Amino acid sequence: MSVNAPTVLALDFDGVLCNGMKEYFQTAWRAYCNIWQPDDTTLPGELAERFYRTRPVVETGWEMPLLLRSLLLDTPEADILLHWTTIAKQQAATDGIEPARLAAEVDGVRDRWINKDIDSWLAEQKFYPGVIPQLQAWLTTSLQVVIISTKEGRFIQQLLRQQNVDFTRLQIFGKEVKRSKPETLRSLIADHNSASHNSTATFWFVEDRLQTLQAVRQQSDLSNVKLFLADWGYNTPAERDSVIHEPQIHLLSLQQFSQTWVTWTTENNA
Repeated sequence: MSVNAPTVLALDFDGVLCNGMKEYFQTAWRAYCNIWQPDDTTLPGELAERFYRTRPVVETGWEMPLLLRSLLLDTPEADILLHWTTIAKQQAATDGIEPARLAAEVDGVRDRWINKDIDSWLAEQKFYPGVIPQLQAWLTTSLQVVIISTKEGRFIQQLLRQQNVDFTRLQIFGKEVKRSKPETLRSLIADHNSASHNSTATFWFVEDRLQTLQAVRQQSDLSNVKLFLADWGYNTPAERDSVIHEPQIHLLSLQQFSQTWVTWTTENNA
């Protein structure tokens, strides 16, 4: 492995490997209707497009029906993009709904959908062009590939299984591990260093949510993790532009994702 290559490559799932936006919306809408029980369950026009535009603010699945609630209450999209964390907490408190209930409803909707018609559930999610062949190629090398996601691991396995991805050398850390992504990265580094006694190991992390990368960057003990923002994922033009001024975070294109490692850093932030 060349000096420009990572020893461990950590990848987010939704927004990096898989585009699940259509499934997100359908799941969120069903969960919203189950919780708030509107008199009219006819899907409002353009709600899906409004959801797609504001979905980058969502960190974990329980926020999705709450995002629909805010949009249907005519909360300005600009406010959502700038102040979602505050808006989400206030809206949940106003409606008296705990995140745990929202999370259970979202997972329940998915479980029922999968059990009833798994083909239609799978059909609502598409892998980004070229990512599966690249993932399969990496898994035949000495590179250690890890998926770190807020999506449940069982759902990730279901989608990858459909693509005939070999799980033998792939580690998946989903929502069930109940750890933040910085904590998971910290644990991975500790485990790897303990097992291999390799102080020269390099860790790279590809994520589409800028706030997550910034959270990693702020951890002094994770300063050696090379960070990449996937510009094809769930982020906004403003967030992508801001990375130009963050030398510790590299902007990565889908084309670069399937190219040699050196292009990941030499062609970024240009």
